Amino acid sequence: MMHSGLLILDKPQGVTSFDMVAAVRGTLHIKKVGHAGTLDPMATGVLVVGFGNVTRLLNPIVGHAKTYETTIRLGQRTTTDDADGEIIAPVAASAASFKSASLLDRATIERTIADRLTGDILQVPSTYSAIKIDGQRAYDLAREGKAVELQARPVTIHAFDVLDVRPAVAADGTPVVDVDARVDCSSGTYIRSLGRDLGDLLGVGGHLTRLRRTRVGKFDLTDPFIASRAVHAVVDTKTFTNRDGETITRNRAVLSLDGGQTGESSGSDRAALLLQHALPAAVSARMCMPSMDITPEEARDLRFGRRIERKPKEPTAAIAGDDLVAIIERANGHQAKPVTVFPDETTATQPPKERKA
Repeated sequence: MMHSGLLILDKPQGVTSFDMVAAVRGTLHIKKVGHAGTLDPMATGVLVVGFGNVTRLLNPIVGHAKTYETTIRLGQRTTTDDADGEIIAPVAASAASFKSASLLDRATIERTIADRLTGDILQVPSTYSAIKIDGQRAYDLAREGKAVELQARPVTIHAFDVLDVRPAVAADGTPVVDVDARVDCSSGTYIRSLGRDLGDLLGVGGHLTRLRRTRVGKFDLTDPFIASRAVHAVVDTKTFTNRDGETITRNRAVLSLDGGQTGESSGSDRAALLLQHALPAAVSARMCMPSMDITPEEARDLRFGRRIERKPKEPTAAIAGDDLVAIIERANGHQAKPVTVFPDETTATQPPKERKA
């Protein structure tokens, strides 16, 4: 049985990243599960989830570049910078002033993106982001009606490609323009903020109506290997009565296994099916960070906390065959030391016991 690994989940719209983690926990019956990079409930796409000891590899993944596909609606701005918010007046951020987004043309949109929203830029995150302010999430403060001031931060937009531009009419009758785009960007980029800023630069306002993450580092849904491993999910609703007698309905994520079925398979069967999609620890490490092949003797030394005669340039995964041994870093001019050591799971017959908090 695989005790540690990575899963590439395809998150559906309407559930949180934590809901996806909960679905994995419930299927594998393991508490040690985490994800690398939050997706908003409105967003879909790649969510990398680690379980067991491979959760230690999640931090490097968070910093990987990402690719998104999105639809930006020009002509309306919202409180949340996406379709879930209330419509508010746009903020003109340039000399451009259009009475209606319908007067925009593709050339103007692409020129604005190339001049102002590509390369190294400063970006103010959305007020409804998960950034913490004095220990509280920005979106919690915003929902409570409190003032939220977030500082601009540097991000890199490697590519911001317009795929399609088409006129549309919003639900309230406002003429708008929908822009389909693909964005390659650094970690920490808020695509909602890009849509908002593009609308403000054009003087008409903008917000996202669709957002899908297709790549996190090497975990790319356009890669046949990754696509074959991806686990899809559907949204189910759960209704219950709380202690105050109120009827509450919440969404939950259900993993689609056994050919896309979400039926009543036994718990052990569903766990086995999910593990068939998991990437083993050594494979995961090679996709997450620089790696180095080591000998069995070096593996033994690292697990005893000893240094080995290696010269990694940066934190590196030390791998002996199919065994992820350690993350090492340079100790001096000719040696490396272990900074994180992994147990040998290649010969284990029983899953490691979890420590009680």
